[in-house]
Amino acid sequence: MDDLFSDSGVAPPLYGRFVHLVHVHSKRWAIMRITSGWGMAKSGDDISVLAGTGGVVLGEARTNHEGRKAVLLIRGDEDTSEFVALVETMGIVIVETLHQPGIEDPRGYFGKGRLQDVADELSSRVQGHPWQNVDLVLMHTNASPRQLVGVSSAVEIEVWDRVRLLLSLFTSHASSLEARLQVRIARMLSDRTVLRELANQQTTGERAGYGGGGITALQATIANINRELVQLRKRQKKHAVAQSERRKQRSRSGAVTVGLAGYTNAGKSSLFLALSGKDVLVKDKLFSTLETTIGRMEDSPRVLLADTIGFIDHLPSSTLDAFRATLAEALECDLLLILSDVSDAPEELERKLFTSRNEIFSRYYGEEIEDDFPWNSNETSNVQKVLTVLTKKDRATEVQVDEAVATVAALGLPEPLIISSHTGEGMKLLKDAILLKLYGPQTNLLLLPVPPEGGRAVEGLVSDVYEAGLVSKRIERDDGGVEMRVWMDEQSLSRLLAHSKNRIEVK
Repeated sequence: MDDLFSDSGVAPPLYGRFVHLVHVHSKRWAIMRITSGWGMAKSGDDISVLAGTGGVVLGEARTNHEGRKAVLLIRGDEDTSEFVALVETMGIVIVETLHQPGIEDPRGYFGKGRLQDVADELSSRVQGHPWQNVDLVLMHTNASPRQLVGVSSAVEIEVWDRVRLLLSLFTSHASSLEARLQVRIARMLSDRTVLRELANQQTTGERAGYGGGGITALQATIANINRELVQLRKRQKKHAVAQSERRKQRSRSGAVTVGLAGYTNAGKSSLFLALSGKDVLVKDKLFSTLETTIGRMEDSPRVLLADTIGFIDHLPSSTLDAFRATLAEALECDLLLILSDVSDAPEELERKLFTSRNEIFSRYYGEEIEDDFPWNSNETSNVQKVLTVLTKKDRATEVQVDEAVATVAALGLPEPLIISSHTGEGMKLLKDAILLKLYGPQTNLLLLPVPPEGGRAVEGLVSDVYEAGLVSKRIERDDGGVEMRVWMDEQSLSRLLAHSKNRIEVK
């Protein structure tokens, strides 16, 4: 039984079908199955799979789903390309896709008859059947708890909807303690809704409760989950406070931060690498980055870059909120880059940019997007300066580029910069645009030589300039003075001139 537990001795996020976690002593959990008649099963019974467990039957041990076989259920004529890409990212093979026209059934996604056909096909598999090794049913929807329980009860194998697929992908890619904590919270919040639905169905009518006070087994399980969530959120809050303090310290030191945000697989990590030269995970896969990486922009030691998790369409609020602390690292910045893939079809680009824009400003900052939204000013204190960046230009045609520029304009976003992180095209313009947004136009300074009556050495003034801004050019003069071209904000320039005792002039 020890394999079922996390190292911390805390109950894993569950849970066999009709499963109850019972606290044994102080730091151990026993798993017991409850039969459909609510009698207690023997402790040796096999654990069935509850809809929504996201592949985690034995604690959080399963993170590799490579080679699994699945059947995909689709209602209507919805575009499944993104969903299939998520499945392929995990190495899962879809052996057959089943369509049913019409709207979703509120109880079982598919109609009762068609869902029974799927269940019969699964239960009657023999050697050589195309579905022989299928152990997963996928639903192309954000299913309700009622639908998840209904489909799981019918097919009697593991069932994932779109949210459970994403959570399983997050679990596979979570490498840091921060990411694993966030994914665990998101999974438990999601599974709790399914368990509540299961508890509601099992307690309909007058039935004897399990345990004292009429509390059923599943209700006790939900209470255990709630207690664990309280502890996990406390840990997450401590982590968020520590992150916030680090941001304040960086700001006090004079550093400025550039956040990278956008739809998943928009090229954020590739751009981070191109701008900083720092190694990060760069893969042409969805959600390859789940935690925040901080690095310095190359040749610009006072400019920090923050790469973090990407957005995705129709992700439930509770799931995204679990990653709020991670997103804050990139979104609470001095300049925000909103990235998207220029090689996407116009409708895809519009959908992804619209999702990114709304997640950033409507949900995170609580700002309404209007025609006169202050993209380029400081009129709204919560919103930073913004640049739109279209990536992967090396994969796009000129026609795609023109269509993408028109799409960005239609959404009211700032005119985009178009780059390729791999070929370097547009990178110099992007770096200059970043520095221009952060510091304004470059300033030409003349550092005067030491006067006859004596004074501070010129090298001391040069050191002050390097401390206050980013130097792009330096020329030594024959008279002992120095000409410098720098990126520097007005406040820093004023302080520099005031302390120079008229030895630094603006040319």
